[in-house]
Parts: sequence; structure tokens; C-alpha cells
Amino acid sequence: MSLRREKLQELFKEEASAILQRQLRDPRIGFVSVTEVELSADLRHAKIFVSVLGDEEAKRRTMEALDRAAGFVRSELGRRVTLRYMPEVFFRLDESIERGTRVVALLHEVTRKAAPEQAAPDTSVDDEPTAPESDDDQPARPDRGSAP
Repeated sequence: MSLRREKLQELFKEEASAILQRQLRDPRIGFVSVTEVELSADLRHAKIFVSVLGDEEAKRRTMEALDRAAGFVRSELGRRVTLRYMPEVFFRLDESIERGTRVVALLHEVTRKAAPEQAAPDTSVDDEPTAPESDDDQPARPDRGSAP
């Protein structure tokens, strides 16, 4: 991928996020964060990946509202980013954060179930821990030289 396209993707991500947070006033749009922007090689199409907080119904309503607001977002991006042709804007739901959270929860569940099976035997003899010996208690070793 070209450096120009990478920079444009990052710029689009920042600007689209600001537009969604500050300028869209649709009550159907819940808590939305822009996670990624993909620009086509010819810079004619922009896929804006968003993460939506809420249940399936809230996600559906938010995506419908974002699809309807795509023209507005495109025109606002055109005012903020100077390009000869402003790409068509498409919103896509990004569920990678939810999948990651689910995987982490499953891993915690597996380790919690495996922990009782792998319990270490009790090897403690004393109830009180012993303090480590200081260097002063040790006899002088000829290979170490004198103490400072």
C-alpha cells in the first residue's frame, strides 16, 4: 500500500470520527466509534468500519442511520480533506472488538475450569516465612574480594 493512501486512511478515520461524534444529530445513532477506514486503490471508495455499543437492535438502527447519513458524511469529508474526487462512503459494522472480548471470556472460562485440576500440592512446612540471610552473616569468600 502506498504511503499516501495510508495517510489518507488515517486522516479519513480521524475526520469521520469527529463528524460522527460532533455533527450527526440522529437519535438512532448510539455510541459509535470508527475503528478503521479502507480506501480503494483508485481512491473512489471508502469503507468506514464502525463499532457500535449495544444489542442487535441498536446496531441495526445505528447502521441504518449511518447508511442514510453517508452523503452528509461524504460532503463534510469533502470540506475537511482536499482531494480532486471525494470517495463514495460506505459504512460497515466492525465486530472484531466483540469477537475479541468473547475469545478472552472463553479463555478465562477454560483456565478457571482447568485451575482446580492442576492444583499444586501443598509443599509449605512453615507458616512463617524466613528472612533471607544478609551478606554480613556469610563468611568471606576469597574469590569475591573484600566487602566495601
